[in-house]
Amino acid sequence: MSTSTRNQPLAGRVAVVTGASSGIGEASAEHLAALGAKVAVLARRTERLDDLVARVGRNGGTALALATDVTDTAQVHAAADRVRSQLGSADLLFNNAGVMLPAPIEELRVDQWKRQIDLNISGLMNVIGEFVPQLVESAGERGVADLINTASIAAQNIFPNFAVYSGTKAFVTHFSRTLRTELGAKNVRVAAIEPGIVGTELQGHVTDQGALEWLAGSKETMEWLTPQDIAETIGFIASMPPRVNLQQVTIMPTGQAS
Repeated sequence: MSTSTRNQPLAGRVAVVTGASSGIGEASAEHLAALGAKVAVLARRTERLDDLVARVGRNGGTALALATDVTDTAQVHAAADRVRSQLGSADLLFNNAGVMLPAPIEELRVDQWKRQIDLNISGLMNVIGEFVPQLVESAGERGVADLINTASIAAQNIFPNFAVYSGTKAFVTHFSRTLRTELGAKNVRVAAIEPGIVGTELQGHVTDQGALEWLAGSKETMEWLTPQDIAETIGFIASMPPRVNLQQVTIMPTGQAS
């Protein structure tokens, strides 16, 4: 194996990252570009995407900013068309856009329920619907493509006041495992990533006092994961030989018990 292949194992690949304007998505886009992939970055905040593309370019990579609300099917369709026309058919999709809004169920925060379902489930499905045809096409040509979805440890473990968020992430994990049975035969690997607590903007959306106190307490007693930790895991999954599919990866802070 040549030095260039070792250093850039994703050279020649086209990656799409949603939720790329901050946190895990931003770090993953930069890391995938450093591994040699051409990266399309999708999110709503145009200025943040432009800054990300500029950084990737300064480091010798290629990135394309696509201001996209993944809950809008027309915007996602337009983004998929631009990826194909400007970068080539996608062969790596990191479906990462999401929101976490815990609250006691009896508060009936229907607005928060809907927002989490719309983004964490419907938005994820919109992106899959548009990009899976490209993944299947690319896998037929290259022998491998990757679909990686961000779930959460909340998909497995129980956290008070997180019922709706946990339900959306349990959907992501189970859906990913099931979808793998359809796409694996077409050389599209499907993986679900289930992080524990990661220091991102996600916590900044939380308004529930009990959840805020729990998060503050946890930060004092353990070292949280960083977005870069997850980004390196995404790069590792995508860099594995085509015969290897890590279908479900749980990533926890060493100090987080559940």
